[in-house]
Amino acid sequence: MGSKLYVGNLPYSTTEAELESLFSQAGEVVEVSIITDRETGRARGFGFVEMANDAAAKAAIEQFDGAQLGGRTLKVNEAKPRQPRERDSRDRGRY
Repeated sequence: MGSKLYVGNLPYSTTEAELESLFSQAGEVVEVSIITDRETGRARGFGFVEMANDAAAKAAIEQFDGAQLGGRTLKVNEAKPRQPRERDSRDRGRY
C-alpha cells in the first residue's frame, strides 16, 4: 500500500491546514494538496494527503473514509498513479 491518499467529496471551503489537522489524528502527515481549478482558482472538491508511512495511511483510510466533514461524506482511499493524458492536435483550444 502507498502512503499517498485520495480524499474526495471535500467541502469547497476546506483548507490544506484543516485537512492536515484532521489527518494528523491518524498519523504523521508529510504533504497535503487540495486541487484547484486552473482558470478560477476555486477548489474542485478533492485533494491528496501523503502520510509518513503505510500504517498511518491505513489508519487514515479506516478512520476517515465515510466520515463527515462540513456536512459531506468523505471518500478516502489509496491514490492511484496519475495516467498520462493523451492529446492530439484536434484538442488544442478546446475545454
